Amino acid sequence: MTVVIVGAGPVGVTAALLLARQGVPSILLERHDDIYPLPRAVAVDDEVQRILQAAGVAGAFAAISRPSRGLRLVDARHRVIAEFARSSVGVHGFPQTSMFDQPALERVLRDELARRPLCELRSGVEVVAVREGSVTYLKDGVATTIEADAVLGCDGANSLTRQAIGASWHDFGFAEEWTVVDVRTDAAVRSWDGVDQVCDPRQPATFMRIGEDRYRWEFRRSAGIDDSQLRALVAPWVRPAPDEKFEVVRKARYTFRARVADRWRRGRVFLLGDAAHQTPPFVGQGLCAGLRDAANLSWKLALVVRGADERLLDTYEAERSPHVRRVIRIAVAAGWAMTGGQDRAASLRHKATAALCRMPGVPGLLNRERGVARGPLSRGTTCPQPRVGGRPLDDLLGVSFAVVAREPTPGVRAIAAALGAPIVQADELDEWLRRERVDAVLIRPDRTVVDVVPAGASEFTGVAGWARLVTGRTACP
Repeated sequence: MTVVIVGAGPVGVTAALLLARQGVPSILLERHDDIYPLPRAVAVDDEVQRILQAAGVAGAFAAISRPSRGLRLVDARHRVIAEFARSSVGVHGFPQTSMFDQPALERVLRDELARRPLCELRSGVEVVAVREGSVTYLKDGVATTIEADAVLGCDGANSLTRQAIGASWHDFGFAEEWTVVDVRTDAAVRSWDGVDQVCDPRQPATFMRIGEDRYRWEFRRSAGIDDSQLRALVAPWVRPAPDEKFEVVRKARYTFRARVADRWRRGRVFLLGDAAHQTPPFVGQGLCAGLRDAANLSWKLALVVRGADERLLDTYEAERSPHVRRVIRIAVAAGWAMTGGQDRAASLRHKATAALCRMPGVPGLLNRERGVARGPLSRGTTCPQPRVGGRPLDDLLGVSFAVVAREPTPGVRAIAAALGAPIVQADELDEWLRRERVDAVLIRPDRTVVDVVPAGASEFTGVAGWARLVTGRTACP
């Protein structure tokens, strides 16, 4: 089987790496000859860093990123309204938010890609046709058609793949013009190593430190910003002396949009990342959403290749689309509250929205199944990642379903055997399960909790549907 991935940005390359880990080969088609050199995405959360861990680049990513201390809401005079801290080590084993330069992340991913014999990158090509079963591209004027058992459209907001499957946008009615400025400077910048959100409806702005000498400002502007205007706008944070470097790496105008494709799949042609959804940046989930797409789909596609029920692929859009829609609604609400409120309740909305959107645990909370009792290990949440014997839990679980259990009962062992799920036991995990008041947890390859056995019970009760899809059996022991 060969999977063709259209687009070799972070989402496409991560999808290829995750497929390779599952033993599935892929061909990536990329129109640029090399990585795109200018910065775009700048933040990921700790859950998404587990996806980078699964892709094999956790250590390399740590070397090119820096933890963010959190979010400060400030008024028009830059007085602090509220501050929301982020931990340097969250429940998933990574900083709750990490800042980075996207070209550096892409280089890390490409270097790992080059080490994977199952991944082939073809750069400098123009994809001209996407069909179920094949992709056609041009290289130096010569057309080549590749047969594809599946196609992943990671080709951005102007996706040809989205057009090919007949998808259109569902628009949430949000569109704002912003200017994004990335700067490299050795001048002293008034920064607390977190994000500043200026809650001024006349001139809302966002500021963040990305690297040792790298900073980003975002200003809501309907027109461009010249050099003198830029110096005035950044003056609350930095006033470089004539002999100090102040290099504008990029200055670009964007329309922040909120929209989701009305379909993410036709047959075995799928949409991922910006091809499927676009979100305003106010909760830092743009790239995160695309990497979650890759993590959700890759293992399902690998299982179907190995004989699982084709209907398993239906769960991709069914799970990801509601999650993305909710993230987008939160981002729109956060943007309105933090940049548009002008009445007496504005400061309250600022605080409430920031608490909802930026506090620890929000990404996992968004995954919860409706009607399921809340708790750190509820069905549909991402399982935390403690260290076991000095190693992160995910390194022990492998690429399949897995069971973490204190003393597995015969029923738990039967489910594990049916799903090909290893059972992991360790003293560190025993303490963790006791604390969460469960005896066993069934975890999917993307680290989502499928089911739990409450303390004192003996069986998983919510796994039959997954067992049928994964194993093809009508019943599960």
